[in-house]
Amino acid sequence: MKKKIVCMVCVMAVLLGFWGCGTPGSHTKKDNRLKVVATVFAEYDFLRQIGGDVINLSMLMLPGADIHTFDPTPKDMKMVQDADLFVTVGGESDAWADTIVESVDNERLECVRLMDLVDEVVEEEIVEGMEVEEHGEAGDSRGGGEGAQEEDSEVHGEEKEFDEHVWTSPKNAMQIVEGLCGKLSQLDGENAHLFQRNAERYLKKLERLDQKFIKVVSNSKRREIVVADRFPFRYFADAYGLKYYAAYPGCSTQTGASVETIAFLIDKVKEDRIPVVFHMELSSQLMCNTICDETGAKKAQLNAVHNISKRNFDKGIGYLELMEKNVDVLREALQGQ
Repeated sequence: MKKKIVCMVCVMAVLLGFWGCGTPGSHTKKDNRLKVVATVFAEYDFLRQIGGDVINLSMLMLPGADIHTFDPTPKDMKMVQDADLFVTVGGESDAWADTIVESVDNERLECVRLMDLVDEVVEEEIVEGMEVEEHGEAGDSRGGGEGAQEEDSEVHGEEKEFDEHVWTSPKNAMQIVEGLCGKLSQLDGENAHLFQRNAERYLKKLERLDQKFIKVVSNSKRREIVVADRFPFRYFADAYGLKYYAAYPGCSTQTGASVETIAFLIDKVKEDRIPVVFHMELSSQLMCNTICDETGAKKAQLNAVHNISKRNFDKGIGYLELMEKNVDVLREALQGQ
């Protein structure tokens, strides 16, 4: 995968050389606004809430796409080449972003990683029953617990993989918004007061969202959820004290679960009388459908906000609206019979 990225970027760098021909050192803009490029939707939405029309904001990943299979194009490279600020997740799924930054010729380009804006990042966790890839091969279903992945990494000399989905916790989202506001204010001092005012308003909404989740969990009959999908909700689960079972880790590239994994989740739903089984947005619901058919549980979508459908994007739906829906489905999952 890394070789593929390097080869692709080399080709793009040549193309950028042609694009860059013209007046030496010139980077013509259509307007004088700060040009900001985000890799995924969560970043994009936070930035538009803070910057509004004052910034020229773009998102590399098209609505409906999956960042785990995303390949940047020459057009994407050109967008970063002309940008003032490039905002990335900072994890494995957009590791290609670092290669792009190293390849573009833009001395003024500033970069921000979401993972650097939160107080703590945690390792991707392998819980009981979860199916994981071992040495690049899919289909190995093995149980685990906290520290299991760390121990395995130590044995095989592999690097630790940190969970990159930091924005899934509203508590982290508040830290991210504050960090992005600070960076925008630094780059565009004339509009710093506007950025700060917008950020303050948005932070109040995030605080209310956080309180809603706290209330749902505090009034719950159970604190356990089952996700028949990837699990990019580690920070969310940690923030509100939730126990979870899922098919895969958050950044898994697998597309099909083993019979053992599905059977484990079915048994868990039956044994613990879980009323709702979750799936992620923009992913296959086949496994979730199977588990619900076998258990009688209700199917519901839990939004990770890594991306959004084109229809919802065009409607202007954002992080808050998607997380408000999470409040409702979580209430049913935790407080239902």
